[in-house]
Order: sequence, then C-alpha cells, then structure tokens
Amino acid sequence: MAAPVHLSTPQLQQMAAQVRRDIVRMVHAVNSGHPGGSLGCTDLLVALYFRVMQHTPQPFSMDGGGEDLFFLSNGHISPVFYSVLARSGYFEVSELATFRKLNSRLQGHPTTHEHLPGIRIASGSLGQGLSVACGAAQAKKMNADDRRVFVLMGDGELEEGQNWEAILYAAHHKIDNLIGIVDLNGQQIDGSTAEVGGLGNLRAKFEAFGWHVVEGDGNNFDTLLPLLDAAIAASGQGRPVMFLMDTQMGFGVDFMMGSHKWHGVAPNDAQLETALQQLLVQEASDY
Repeated sequence: MAAPVHLSTPQLQQMAAQVRRDIVRMVHAVNSGHPGGSLGCTDLLVALYFRVMQHTPQPFSMDGGGEDLFFLSNGHISPVFYSVLARSGYFEVSELATFRKLNSRLQGHPTTHEHLPGIRIASGSLGQGLSVACGAAQAKKMNADDRRVFVLMGDGELEEGQNWEAILYAAHHKIDNLIGIVDLNGQQIDGSTAEVGGLGNLRAKFEAFGWHVVEGDGNNFDTLLPLLDAAIAASGQGRPVMFLMDTQMGFGVDFMMGSHKWHGVAPNDAQLETALQQLLVQEASDY
C-alpha cells in the first residue's frame, strides 16, 4: 500500500491542520511531550510524506531500498512524526492514543526496539541524525539506488560538534543524494539560539563547507513546496544540499507561537480547547 501522493495544496493544508490537532491532543493526554517544534515542522513533514517523497508504508522495509528515506534527528518532536506516519499508512491512527504511555511503541523519543513501522533509527540524542543520513545516502549510491535521503535537524542542535564533522564529511565525499533540513525557529530549550549558542550566518557556513543551500519559509505551502523542489533539483550535482527552513515554534496555535516556553510544555484543558478551535478541519478524523 503506497502512501497518498501528490495531494493538492488545499488537501495538504487540511492534513497539516489534522496533524496539528493530533499533536496537541497527544501531548495534552499525558501532560508530557514537545508541542512547539512539532507544530512548527508540521508543514514540512506533511509535504514530504504526502507530496514529495516516494515511499511505501506497507510492507515497511527497514533498509528502504528503492525508496526515499527520512530521518528525524531532533527526535523530541516525535508527536508530528508519529502523526504523519500514522496518517500516511505506516500504522493505525488509533495507536496515537498510546503516545508516551507504558509499553507503547510511541515513546517520547523514537526508538527502534519496539519495531514501529517508519522508524529506522533511535533519535533524540541530538547531533547524530546527519551522520546516520550520510551513511544511508552513501549506501544508496553503493547499491545503485537513485532515491534520496532527507534528514531534519533543529537549529539549536547545530551546537553539537558531531554535526560539523558530518557536514565536512558529506561535502568531501560528494554525497549529493543527501538533502539536509534545519528547522530555523530560533528557539531552544533554554531560550533563543542567538542567546544560547550564537549560530551566526548559517548559509555562509554551509556554503563554506561546500554545500548547496536553499533558504526560505517553511510554514507556507506556497513557498515550502517550491523550496523543496529547488532542493531536489540541486541534488545529484556533486554537492549535498541544505534547506535552511524558517519556521515559528508553535505555528498554528497563537499562544504557542514564537516562544521557547512551549518547547516541552503540554497545554492544559482550557488551552487544548483553544488550540483545537484554531485548528479547524473540514472533516476532522481525530483518533
């Protein structure tokens, strides 16, 4: 069973609203989880899984031969990942109700020993996803597999030194079937990235390391989809590609937007109802 492909932009918008409903409900139900970054990256994951990537949810293959692969490095935003995987057919949507519960396959950070379809690496220990993606992309080249590897990282995560080793490695080895994505929301758990780590001019840094860079708004499908098309068009040209994606933490829920305070805080009952009123779907299919 292949995932739904090439949804129209209005359909993508409706799916994104549904996924955002899933996120706030999942986190609220257990008073635990990370809604801010999940909401900010919803449009990206919906675009990848329902428009851009070639992938086969059932039967799920760990090696992903002949498929585009996606790795989530900033694994704390697991709510958006689980929702998109479920709604694109990797497992039943009803399983979202088990998020972060005892013996659930939907752990707070994705893991592999539960054998949840769609999860190929354990993530959440920040700074490791790009290294894994480099290896997966090189394996595809060695196997004459012409599909691509996508990996999402947080901007605060770039304070981890292992990323820069992988950035250097990917360019040196011309891993041009690799498309990295950085969620540039400017926030991390302790405050703004400018205050905590000072990332500086990331475009100039990636270009200096030998990457092709695209940059733009990741919370508007009218801009996001052409940017993903541009990233794909730039692949296969001898350089890895980096998409610096501008988002707002908490996008779609006005009282969460733009604040690091919602990095890892669950909404209370009243806040949940307010959020759901803002995330209207024509035919909601809440789990």
